[in-house]
Amino acid sequence: MSLEFLWYIPNQVTPGHRGDAVTVDHNSLDTLTAQAKALEEHGWKGALIGTGWGRPDTLTVAAALAARTATFEPLIAIRPGYWRPAHFASAVATLDHLTGGRVRINIVSGKDNLGAYGEHESDQAHRYARTKEFLQLVRKLWTEENVTFRGEHFQVTDSTVLPRISPHGGRLHPKLYFGGASEAAEHVAATAADVQLFWGEPLVGVQERIERLRSLSEELGREHAPLEFGLRITTFVRDTTEQAWAEAEAKVAEMAKNQGAPPQNPHRPTAVGQQRLLDLATRGDVLDDNLYTAPGKVGGGGAGTTWLVGSPEDVAKSLRKYQDLGITHFVLSDTPYLPEIERQGNQLLPLLRE
Repeated sequence: MSLEFLWYIPNQVTPGHRGDAVTVDHNSLDTLTAQAKALEEHGWKGALIGTGWGRPDTLTVAAALAARTATFEPLIAIRPGYWRPAHFASAVATLDHLTGGRVRINIVSGKDNLGAYGEHESDQAHRYARTKEFLQLVRKLWTEENVTFRGEHFQVTDSTVLPRISPHGGRLHPKLYFGGASEAAEHVAATAADVQLFWGEPLVGVQERIERLRSLSEELGREHAPLEFGLRITTFVRDTTEQAWAEAEAKVAEMAKNQGAPPQNPHRPTAVGQQRLLDLATRGDVLDDNLYTAPGKVGGGGAGTTWLVGSPEDVAKSLRKYQDLGITHFVLSDTPYLPEIERQGNQLLPLLRE
C-alpha cells in the first residue's frame, strides 16, 4: 500500500501557537492559501484542518482552500454533533464533485462545548454509538440511492444524495479517518472507519493498538476494506541531530515560561488518548530513539504533546519504524508552519519516499 504524507493547517481564531509570533492575519484566506500552495509545491498530499467549537468552520475553510489550489487535498475534521448526516453527506459530496475527488474526512468524537451548539449527549457510550451510526449512514448515502435508515440516533427515508460521488480509481468515496483510544472508540474504528489515526506514542504502544484493532475488526465482523492506520505527530527537524535537540529543548523552555494559557478545548486533557500521551512523560523525557515527551509537561497538547526530534535522517528512520508496523498515513507538522512545510518537504519527504 502506498504511503501518504499530509500536513496540518492551523484553523483557529486565536493567533500564536507554541511560541510562534502573533500576526493579525494568521487565519486570513491569503495566509492559509499560502500554506496550502506551499504544500502542493513541496510534495505534500494535503493537510488536516482541525475542528472545535469556537474555531472557523472546517468545511468552509476547506472549500475556500480547494478553490485556490489544484491538487491540495483537505482532510476536513468534523464533529457529528455539528451536522445531520444527510446534510453533511450532501455538503461533502458537493465539495468532492467540485474538487474532482480531493476531499478526506476526519470524524472527531471527543467532548466539546456541547451546550453552545445545542447538544446534550455527553455520555461516552451514547457519543460513540451516535458516531458509529453517523459513519454508517454517511457511507450509505455516498454509495447507495434511495436510502432508508432507522437508527437509535439518526433516521432517513428514501434519501438520495446529489450530486453522486464519482469513483476515482479504487476510491468510492472520501476516506473516513477517525481517532480515539478508548474501548468505545476502538469498536467504532474497527467496524466503521477507513483510517484509524494514532497520536505520537512509542512504537510498542502503536503496535499493540494495531494488533488489537485488527483482531477487533475480525471479531466484530468488519464489512469494509481492511482498516488502515495513520500517525499524527509533530516532527521537529533541523539540519543536524545536535541542532535539533538544542532548539527543541530551547523551545520547550520557552513554552514553560508561557505556560498557563487556557486550552482551546478544556475537555481534551480528560480524553483517553490525550492522557496516554501525557502519561508518557513519567517514563522519561525521551522514549524510543527520539520521541520527546517533555512538551506535554509544559502545555503541549494533541499532536504537540510528543515530538520526533532530530536530523532529517533521524526522523525519517523513526517514521519508517512506524511504517513497518503498518502505518501508511502520516500527518506531520511543526511551527512556524510555512517554513516547516518547505523545510520538511525538501529534506524529510525525499528520504521517506526512497
